[in-house]
Amino acid sequence: MAEHPTAEATDWGLLEPLAVTAAVTSDDAVLEALVEVERALVLARGRIIGKDLSEVAQALQGAQLDRAELISGARTGGVPVIPLVIHLRALAESAVPGSGAHVHQGATSQDILDTALMLVAQRALGVARERLRTAGESLVALAIGERYTLSIARTLGQHAAQSTVGVSIAGWLDGIAAAMDALAEAGFPVQLGGAVGTGEDFDREADVPHTADRVRSALAEQLGLDDPERSWHTERSHVLRVASAAALVTTALGRIGRDVAFLARTEIGEASLGATGGSSAMPHKRNPVDAVLLTANGLRVPGLVATVHSAALAQDARPAGEWHAEWSAFRGLLRLAVESSDAAASMFARLSFDRAAVEANRLLSPDLERDAAATRVASDRIIESAIGRFRAVERKEQR
Repeated sequence: MAEHPTAEATDWGLLEPLAVTAAVTSDDAVLEALVEVERALVLARGRIIGKDLSEVAQALQGAQLDRAELISGARTGGVPVIPLVIHLRALAESAVPGSGAHVHQGATSQDILDTALMLVAQRALGVARERLRTAGESLVALAIGERYTLSIARTLGQHAAQSTVGVSIAGWLDGIAAAMDALAEAGFPVQLGGAVGTGEDFDREADVPHTADRVRSALAEQLGLDDPERSWHTERSHVLRVASAAALVTTALGRIGRDVAFLARTEIGEASLGATGGSSAMPHKRNPVDAVLLTANGLRVPGLVATVHSAALAQDARPAGEWHAEWSAFRGLLRLAVESSDAAASMFARLSFDRAAVEANRLLSPDLERDAAATRVASDRIIESAIGRFRAVERKEQR
């Protein structure tokens, strides 16, 4: 895409070290999704009204767009789709004179942006699912390897009872499985309701009832998204479900990150992350960077979730501000899910346990020692059950 002179309006990961792993949620990815939706709408509408608009659709290419003009137009109109449509219609006219009107016909800006963000969500959370699967496989191996390593379980920050390292890892694996299950259940619908959600411009153009429904269905098929059989301009349950699934990923991994950071503390010393970060002032330190970043991402989730939920209190056929507030918060939740799943996969691949340190910490509370055989039997049961749940989610995703 054409370079623009307003790079200062964007960030490139300086304050977000994991951002490089989440390019699937970048502005370029969103822009490409916007163009893809407009292209798919041209093809879907053409199919329903019986016109071959493939040449028009082919002319709509993101590489031809000037991002500086899009940024300027978004500032003027408050919505990036408005300047985008102007540029795409010009591209269509250049390729097929008189065809500009076929671009965006019958749709409104919200149709395009909502659908594009669902397309980005589908792709981003698909990446997160694959990384979670990788992370889960590492945890399965770790849990089996540490299933008989006796440890001390802590409650409210205090030594509580005898357990195993494998049981702790099984708990982490359950978080991974729950996150994967939530992503498998998430739906990604198209949006197509026209100016105020009725879609009547499609019906009026074709002079055939339910044309809007047929175009929406064709658009969903074209993009590989779900057909919700309605518009949802101000009924935001679809967004809330996807946002909640993304939030669950980051929260589950944040909790694990906090556990690992604790176990890697100097005075605990039970966990090691292999090659870890240093310090600008204290070169002797080996900071558990992945665990820290997982925790940080988890701490960012509640604010973003609150914004998405607040924005769902929409009014009129399109609200003044609520919808706009949703965009970056929703995208932020997707980004954190992708970042955290990548960091978790990396961390678990290098995670190891110091059995001597685990034993030394356990023996700090000799009065809590119990029959090791019973603890190990319980550990077997818990670990096998957790692995079974993880495998069940894997099979569910494959269907």
